[in-house]
Amino acid sequence: MQKGTISVQTENIFPIIKKFLYSDHEIFLRELVSNAVDATTKLKTLSSKGEVKGDLGDLTIEVSVDKDAKTITISDKGIGMSEEEVKKYLNQVAFSSASEFLDKYKDEANIIGHFGLGFYSAFMVASKVEVVTKSYREDAPAVVWECEGDPSYGISDSDKTARGTDVILHIADDSAEFLEKDRIENLLRKYCRFLPVAIKFGTRKETEYEEAEGEEDARSKEVEVDNIINNTNPIWKKQATELKDEDYKQFYEELYPYSQAPMFWIHLNIDYPFNLTGVLYFPKLGNSFEIQRNKIQLYSNQVYVTDDVKEIVPEFLTLLHGVIDSPDIPLNVSRSYLQSDSNVKKITSYITRKVADRLQELFKNNREEYESKWNDLAVFVKYGMITDEKFFEKAEKFALFKSVDGKLATFEEYRERIKPLQTDKNDRTIFIYTNSPKDHDSLIKACKTKGYDVLVLDTIIDNHFIQQLEYKEEKISFIRVDAETVDQLVQKDEQTESVLGEKEQEKVKSLFEKVAKDPGNMIVLKPLSPEDAPVAITRSEFMRRMKEMQALQGSGMDGFPDSVTVVVNTNHPLVAGKLLKAKGEEAKEDLAKYLYRLALLNHNMLKGEELTEFIQKTIAMVK
Repeated sequence: MQKGTISVQTENIFPIIKKFLYSDHEIFLRELVSNAVDATTKLKTLSSKGEVKGDLGDLTIEVSVDKDAKTITISDKGIGMSEEEVKKYLNQVAFSSASEFLDKYKDEANIIGHFGLGFYSAFMVASKVEVVTKSYREDAPAVVWECEGDPSYGISDSDKTARGTDVILHIADDSAEFLEKDRIENLLRKYCRFLPVAIKFGTRKETEYEEAEGEEDARSKEVEVDNIINNTNPIWKKQATELKDEDYKQFYEELYPYSQAPMFWIHLNIDYPFNLTGVLYFPKLGNSFEIQRNKIQLYSNQVYVTDDVKEIVPEFLTLLHGVIDSPDIPLNVSRSYLQSDSNVKKITSYITRKVADRLQELFKNNREEYESKWNDLAVFVKYGMITDEKFFEKAEKFALFKSVDGKLATFEEYRERIKPLQTDKNDRTIFIYTNSPKDHDSLIKACKTKGYDVLVLDTIIDNHFIQQLEYKEEKISFIRVDAETVDQLVQKDEQTESVLGEKEQEKVKSLFEKVAKDPGNMIVLKPLSPEDAPVAITRSEFMRRMKEMQALQGSGMDGFPDSVTVVVNTNHPLVAGKLLKAKGEEAKEDLAKYLYRLALLNHNMLKGEELTEFIQKTIAMVK
């Protein structure tokens, strides 16, 4: 056996590989299987050039585990290596055999991977690695290379007769978890499920049915078949013209078993100024948010890289599901590299544009279908408009607003519709909204009586969304239906006269100051319409938004006081008549308290003992 020392700059290369080269030791399997795929793909390329004669035969890559021998073996029937190539490629860590191959066959650049440091990831889990290999060149004898995780190695002759390479890992004691077959199969399905060469991992049982004349004669038996891990030709590698809707739906089911079917999808395919293919699906989001993230899988030449793609796609697109495959993104790169790489920035811009174009196309060509999907699209589109400037510009044309009556309109359509009635004295268009039509029912009805329209804004990010619109658009304001009394939602100069004199108003105010003395309350008298509520509760739009944003960000809500305004309608018969005419101070306070609590109840703010007392009081009044 020949012996030597691997050409590395420092003898500490192996501990560095074991601890720091990859963040996760399980990556070794991806690297070694990817190398086997590269070796197989190179063989096919040479065969197509006429440099390999005859039938290539079965090129399936096989992964096997021998728990007793404590080994994992990755076997391919690819290009193989001669003794000189073993010395060159395995003993010079920083050199990639793919580089030389790339120079020779530049036109096939897309199929070339890297056989360099990736191979040495084997030493993260193995105490010893053997490589048994035979070159496709018939005159090159087979050899065995072995190394025990230090710079010394050995090369000897092998009796291997078949073309290809077997990488045998002798698993270290601290990595015994990788000798479990289930563990390896799960890793193969995670990292290798779409590699372009078939990968076999043992066998599995399958039911086989024999043909028969009738059902009674039909027979079945269990047979052993190869357990092929991967789909070698996933749909993102095909042309969109080859595919039907059913193909996209089946692939989605393959990616996300038991999930709801997607609404629609985008097929990505670009080769300039960068290479990128993929399929992105629009899932049914509803009002959910976080649970939908990290469902896009990133591949490089069909090799799984990660599902953490926030450095490659804009944040709002992480709500989409699917696959992106780009050979322009290396398998192992730092986050800072991704943030600064020009190709990555171009990819980000391209995907954003394609998504916006797809939504615009659907809106323009089939608005009815688009509107039927809006409930599931709303969070996605609004999130995109908040976080991405370019998307905002495009999405303004297809973002929809829903009224409480279910009507949908674009921003411009809606603004034009409400302008005549909902423009204030400062020429600002006032968008009145509710985040809970059920809770605000009486307030909504009061608005509709005045002819105002009320929007439903009930997604988790609507607070941020309306702030963005107020910042971007001129002369608009959003006011929640409980932020003001109906007469002030659209502030005009005209004022209704109070039927009460100054002394009577002072008396009413003092009564409510006694019964509505909760912390933060402010009592305001207003001469509203007699048809309006006798007492109303309003909250500051600004303060409420700030509190809600704090809550959304996980902060406490103590930073902003929970202040409300108690608006007493001095023109309501119960206030102007019954309250002031009640006999005795106690009766007056009793009625004022009842009206105040009625207003609290209308806003779901009456709780505990106060609610119980109010119910008992109401029952007594009815009796």
